Amino acid sequence: MSDDAVRAAVDKLPAIMKKNLNRELCTCNIVTKMDIIRAIVDGASSLAEVKKETYASMGSGCCAKQIEDLIKQIHNS
Repeated sequence: MSDDAVRAAVDKLPAIMKKNLNRELCTCNIVTKMDIIRAIVDGASSLAEVKKETYASMGSGCCAKQIEDLIKQIHNS
């Protein structure tokens, strides 16, 4: 994965989703939003694949909707 690919993915996101990229999106497993974006850029196209790569959403799952939204924005734009 190149930095250019990550930048291109972030550019696809609406402004509200570009905020706090280095903060934890998954607080249960301490996974940042940028780590999740990198997993998506590397090919994760489902919540299950992001879980496998990052362990995000394997705790309470409260971040699952946000992860699914990131996947849609990056892969479907």
